Order: sequence, then structure tokens, then C-alpha cells
Amino acid sequence: MREALIRPQAISQNVQAIRQATSAAKTLVVVKAGGYGHGAVTAARAALEGGADWLGTADVDEALELREAGITAPVLSWLFGPSDDLSVALENGIDVGVSSLGQLAQVVSQASPGTPASPGTAARVHLKIDTGLGRSGATPDQWAALCEAAATAQRGGKVRVVGVFSHLSGASAEADAIQGAAFALACDQARASGLDPELCHISASNATSNSPELASDMVRIGIAAYGVPVAGRFAGLGLRPAMRFSGQVVLTKRVSSGHGVGYGHTYQTTSETTLALVPLGYADGVPRHASSAGPVVIAGRRFSVSGRVSMDQFSVDVGDHGVKEGDWCVLWGDPGEGHPSVEEWAEAAGTIGYEMITRVGPRVPRVIER
Repeated sequence: MREALIRPQAISQNVQAIRQATSAAKTLVVVKAGGYGHGAVTAARAALEGGADWLGTADVDEALELREAGITAPVLSWLFGPSDDLSVALENGIDVGVSSLGQLAQVVSQASPGTPASPGTAARVHLKIDTGLGRSGATPDQWAALCEAAATAQRGGKVRVVGVFSHLSGASAEADAIQGAAFALACDQARASGLDPELCHISASNATSNSPELASDMVRIGIAAYGVPVAGRFAGLGLRPAMRFSGQVVLTKRVSSGHGVGYGHTYQTTSETTLALVPLGYADGVPRHASSAGPVVIAGRRFSVSGRVSMDQFSVDVGDHGVKEGDWCVLWGDPGEGHPSVEEWAEAAGTIGYEMITRVGPRVPRVIER
């Protein structure tokens, strides 16, 4: 009665289209947060099928899930805590992002020293600089010390500095350009300290679409791989949504005019009508903020949520349009198939498409389209 239909082929086609549109030598597809709600392993395999060179996760446990599924492609993870055990991830060839001297020391303490005969045993790291986003990454005044310490660790066979990376704020084109210049300087400083990173990367989906000059050696593609539109060049690539979120109508009933619907009776019928009950609520990822606003399609006809979204269900006033129990109610999917877009739901809820697709709950089965 609940379903998130996942379309791996759409992810593959999206990645392929983006790869062809960027000048970067490498493409990393981000599969964090359960592949943005689509299933991490499913998304990863689809991305690789589309030509992705790398995969990205936030946590090392997410990366290990990919390894356990038999995925051997390079994976970069960039979030870990000071008490986390990184040894298993390092042994499995997971690259880790390092933002501080403390994090570097943590990685070094858990790494196995490399040797000329077995250089792959050293921990693979990407040093991160904060060029203006204000999240993780060494500040510019900490950068030289981090690079020097990493170079020392690399000479000792403990680490291999594979990359240098940062993340843009997207505050404005001017701000991104300033960050891009700061990043180029940071890469030069890393090389001056004796490092030779294979990959310098700062661009995610938005910058890859809007600021191609910042592509550098690799781009990191997240939301665009799943077909959620990004402004700029990507708008013309024909990216397809990879998720259709729907629930089955489990009950219909006739009610009179003036009938209150949902908590607080924020919606009242204006004539005799039919109400359809859909077993999806905010526990499943349907935002309460979209009450009486979220668009749905049932039996080929468009309606809106009627009244407040509850934890497990919401109602739709379907009038006299013949909606029956068992019909599927599509919340979002592919507009090309007549379904509401995830952006419409994001607008109705006052949020962003990223949040909509990643908040789809665990009791909603992911059904893979073959």
C-alpha cells in the first residue's frame, strides 16, 4: 500500500549525460543517506553503470555497506568522529576526508604503514580546506600546517594524499568565484609542501551546472544524478527523476457538505463529495507543512492533500471523479508521465527537493524497476 519505485536506469542515464557535459576527467557520484533515499547499493551500481569513476558517502559505515555488497570502485567518505574506528574502512581501501591535524593524527594512528612492495596499505586521504562554506575543512591559516603534517606522514608510509577538496557555498556566482580562487591557491600550496594529489575537486551538482570553469580534476554529482532539477546547463540534459513515491487508496467514503477533514478541521468540504484515504504520513516522509497543499495524482486526475497530514495518513477530496479503493495516489514522480514533481512538493512544504527524497521513511518499500 506504500511504494517508492526506484528507477536505476534513470540514474545511469543521468550520470552518463552529466559526464558528457563536463570537462572534468573524473566523476564522483554521491550515494550518501541511502543513495538520497533511493538505496545506496542500487544507486551506486546504477551510477557506475552510467560511467561514474568514484562514489561518495558521508560516513565510513555507508562506504563499508558498498564494499559488503561487492562494489570495488573508489569510495570517498568525509565524516567521522574522534572516537570512530576507521581501521576496517582503511583496510577496505576507503578514502577518507581529513579536515584537521587531529583527524590526520587519528587516521595515522589507525593506518598500516605502506612498503615499496605493498604501497596500497597506506591510508588514502583527501585533505579538505574550508574556502568559505564554514563547515568542515581546515581554515586557510591552518592549511599549511595540515599539508606539511600530511607530507611527513606520507613520507613515513602511513598515508597517501590522493586528493585535495572543498565545497562551495552557492551564495552567489561572485562568492563561488572567490572560493574557486582560494581553492586553486590551496592546491598550489599542497604541492609546494611536497604533496602530489591526483585529484583536486570542489564542484558539486550546482557548480558543475553553473560554473564549469571550476570543474578541476573531478566533479562530485549528488542531487542531479537522481533527476532532481538543477538550474543552469543541466536543465537541457533531459535528466529524469529516479523515484516515484505513491500510496494506494485504502478507503473511500461519501460525506456531506461542511464535513471537517483531519486534525483541527483546517479543511472542510464545500459540497457532498468523496474522501479518499492514503496511508502515507509524516512518518513516511510526507511533510506536514504541505497540508492542504501537496499535489497528488489519482487515476490520472490531479488533486491536493485535503486537511492536515497525519503521522500515517492523509485525505484527498476527490469529488465525484470515480476514485476507488485500490487506486494508486502518486505524490511525486516524473512530470513527463503526468506526475507532480518533487519540486512542487518542496515548494508546498517550504523546503528543498533534497529533503523530500531523503526523508522517505523506512516503512516505504523501495521497489526496483527492472
